[in-house]
Amino acid sequence: MDRALNCSFCGHAVRHSFVDLGMSPLCQRHITAEQLNHMEPFYPLHAYVCERCFLVQLEEFVAPSDLFSEYAYFSSYSDSWVEHARQYCELMCERFRFGPHSRVVEIASNDGYLLQHFVAKGVPVLGVEPAANVAEVAIGKGIPSVVKFFGTRTARELAAEFGKPDLLLGNNVLAHVPDLNDFVGGMKLLLAEKGVITMEFPHLLELMQHNQFDTIYHEHFSYLSFATVTEVFRHHGLTLFDVERIPTHGGSLRIFARHAEDSSHAVTSRVRDLREREEKLGYAQVETYSRFADQVKETKRKLLEFLIEAKRSGKKIAGYGAPGKGNTLLNYCSIRTDFIDYTVDRNPHKHGKFLPGTHIPIYPPDQIQRTRPDYLLILPWNLKQEIMQQNAFIRDWGGKFVVPIPEVKVYS
Repeated sequence: MDRALNCSFCGHAVRHSFVDLGMSPLCQRHITAEQLNHMEPFYPLHAYVCERCFLVQLEEFVAPSDLFSEYAYFSSYSDSWVEHARQYCELMCERFRFGPHSRVVEIASNDGYLLQHFVAKGVPVLGVEPAANVAEVAIGKGIPSVVKFFGTRTARELAAEFGKPDLLLGNNVLAHVPDLNDFVGGMKLLLAEKGVITMEFPHLLELMQHNQFDTIYHEHFSYLSFATVTEVFRHHGLTLFDVERIPTHGGSLRIFARHAEDSSHAVTSRVRDLREREEKLGYAQVETYSRFADQVKETKRKLLEFLIEAKRSGKKIAGYGAPGKGNTLLNYCSIRTDFIDYTVDRNPHKHGKFLPGTHIPIYPPDQIQRTRPDYLLILPWNLKQEIMQQNAFIRDWGGKFVVPIPEVKVYS
């Protein structure tokens, strides 16, 4: 690389390429009809790996305030995700005896999809959400929320105003913060003396083993192995005492942390087992990471081969969903309306708009019934079961589902 990039965690000079996905627009910046003929900013989507701590990371081109202050992603539009949150709430209350006497704070609380389940149990909650438009929806559901970015400064303010939580959680937020040290340092400051932190994030091991390159986009600054996240938390005086591998987002980790000086939660064997598994698979060697780029190129070739053959056969193809990962996939593979007529999404905030970069139009889901496509390309492939169930009616006219990751697979 031409200019120096220092690791966002350890500060070491980062020189090793992980994967270069070319130039790409911001994945949640949907285009209105009026903007179609205007210039659209594209930024390098090139991930690097640090040879010292093995943090896979993007260079920061756009400030978080520009990315997340007005956000198009509302968690409640996925039924399976809301159910995942409900089960998490049950698990936490059962394992750690959280109840009306406890206090729960969620970082990046979105539209209240998770905290609503604690509220139903009478547990006092607070959401911290930087996107004002999304936080407004949570407040409308009766979930107290503050519109702030989280870090050490916000942590001090919250601790003084609301007190320290017994449970501090964040789902799919750790990857979204450019300053990992400020973020994790803030959690250390905010957590109650005997409190528990849980974080969920996509596991780098799953990303690499299953070609999930489309989960790389500008809003995701970090891609974490368990060994690296352990080191980040340890650096800030927090000990990971348990870990669970969960199926969300193509394979994620749920980590459990406590203050290093708090001995009330013993470190489980799952922590040691996962560290050993990553080590055996070579995640402490930079050569392991350098092989990923070739897998990505082959995944692209296979998807384009399928689409070219389908279009030559006169087939109609529509997309399902307008997620961030879909925009990485479509822009990297140069898939536009020459392959996909349109996509649909359950989120009304996206209707009538166009996907960034590719300018594929976004419709409500009933467009599928009207146009009867031969293939439905599922862009949020992590929700493929839910989507295939909800759209099983396409089989009435011989329609089939296509899942692009880890490689093209057609479901009749």
